[in-house]
Order: sequence, then C-alpha cells, then structure tokens
Amino acid sequence: MPKVCVLVPFALDEQGMANRRLQQESVDLGPDMEFVYKPVKAGPEFYDSYHDYVLADLGMLEAGVEAAEEGFDAVCIDTMSDSGVNALRSVLDIPVIAPGKASYLMALLLGHKFSVLTQWDGWLALYRKGLQEYGLTHLCASLRSINLLPDVSNLLGGKEEVVFPLLVEAGLQCVADGADVICLGSTTMHQAHAHLSEHLPVPVINPGPLTYKLAEAVLGLGLSQSRTAYPRPNVELLDVVQAMVAAGVQAKAARPPA
Repeated sequence: MPKVCVLVPFALDEQGMANRRLQQESVDLGPDMEFVYKPVKAGPEFYDSYHDYVLADLGMLEAGVEAAEEGFDAVCIDTMSDSGVNALRSVLDIPVIAPGKASYLMALLLGHKFSVLTQWDGWLALYRKGLQEYGLTHLCASLRSINLLPDVSNLLGGKEEVVFPLLVEAGLQCVADGADVICLGSTTMHQAHAHLSEHLPVPVINPGPLTYKLAEAVLGLGLSQSRTAYPRPNVELLDVVQAMVAAGVQAKAARPPA
C-alpha cells in the first residue's frame, strides 16, 4: 500500500493536527492509499515575510528527508507557500507535490485566468513570490483577502458565521476581476471550501486535497520529479540541516512566552 506523508508546516499539537487531517474528508481517494500527517519540528509562526520563508524551507526540508527515511512513497507539502519543495526535490527520488503551483496549473486546466482568495493580507507576498517564480503572474486576475488574522491550529472552526460571508463577497469580487477559477490561498481555509463552491459561480480549488489526488496519480503512473530540473547537490549537507533544526527547536523552547 503506497504511503504518502503530508508535511504540516507548523509544530502543532494533536488538536491542530486533527484539523489538518479533516482535509481528507473532502476528497475521494483509492482504498490502497495511506496518508500520514507529519508536523515540522520547528518553523515560522505566520509565513508573513521572507524571514519566515527561509525558516519554513529549512523546517520542511528536514521533515521531508526524515519522511523519506521512514519509507514514505511520496510527500505532499501542506502549505500554499510551497515551502521546501525545490530543496526536497533536489535530494529525494520519491515525488514531492506542492499545492501552490499545482493549484495554479489546475486552475488553468479549468479556465483562462484565476484569482487567489485568502484570509489575511500577510500572506499576499508569498503568492506574489510563487507566481513570479512560476511565470504565472499575467494569468492571475487578482489576489483578494478578507484580512483576518489566521489561527493555524484551530483554523476556521467557530468563526464560520463571520468568515464565510466575507469570503463569498471577496470571491465574487474575484469573479468580477476576471477570474474563471478561484484558488483557496491556504490549506488552513479548507473548512470553507464546500460553502464557497456552493455560493460562487466558478470552480473553487481546495489546495490540500488536490495534492493528495496528484500524489495518487503520480505514483500510479510511476512518475517523479525530473533530475534534470532538480539536480542533486554535489556536496549533500543534510546532517547540517538536521543539526540546524534541532538547535532551532531548543532555541524556540527557551524563548519566553509571547
């Protein structure tokens, strides 16, 4: 039975991890697939700056390498920032699937232009970064945010009556901007997907479950990332990465409570 590791970009407790696992309920997967959710040991708090992006890449690289050593057959990145995906593809032979690029390309299979609908202004820079890197900026109709600070553990639970109408309103603005398809801007927003799909006149892409289906397809087809596109390092320093993350865990534990 193929085993896929879903790399969660925060060092969450069990309740936070349970909220992440709920993403699987919205997608039909083959009975011979197993998905296991694995949090990083250390990482940034919010993903709202280039400072955070560096920390996220490091934490996801360490966790993904560990997942491969544990025998997983594929890795799914559980953040629209696609953190760590390029580094992991350069050192792993198993496929590594990330939701940002996957969401944008799926949107272009379904329409001509897409918008990103997100919860918080602090995440807008990471979409611009990804779109520029992938050469897709000209195909993005807009980035729309309702600008509410996210709860990366509890997600949208208990806030549906406030958040869902705001997301629908912003989604309609995306359509007015010219979007044929809307991409949810975060896997933390998965609880809103069904409501938005029902109330918006265009397809809405749920990024986490999309990666699960793509992992299933890629494994079924016997494919993985191109070694030409993602060459291996001449000098591999994964022990250094592990040591840096271990030191980061200690440093974070020693910080006084916020």
